[in-house]
Amino acid sequence: MGQAQIGIDLIEIGRIRESVSRWGTHFLNRIYTQSEIDFCKGNINSLAARFAGKEAVMKALDSGQDTILWREIEILNEENGKPRLILHGKALQRLDSLGLKALEISLSHSRDNAIALVVGIKEPEV
Repeated sequence: MGQAQIGIDLIEIGRIRESVSRWGTHFLNRIYTQSEIDFCKGNINSLAARFAGKEAVMKALDSGQDTILWREIEILNEENGKPRLILHGKALQRLDSLGLKALEISLSHSRDNAIALVVGIKEPEV
């Protein structure tokens, strides 16, 4: 059985609030896909949770020298509210190179902090 691929990240929601306030759409368009921006509708808690989620994905993928762009990691929601990861570009390539079939993600936030946990799911060994 191979090594587990896990990533976790915690961020102060105020940091995202300050970034949006200072850099506005430039910050949003650098970090988030248009679908994420549309889904969050300016909700800073949701944006912060997704920021933490993207950081956790990068850690789970052990991106190291392989630069994964923020927008190559997309976090939307299923109809039931469960967060769903969609990987693009180098993020998807890294997933494949690690022999993972998927990443599962959990997001949460309090009044002041947002947290994300990501776990890599490997193909079953035969």
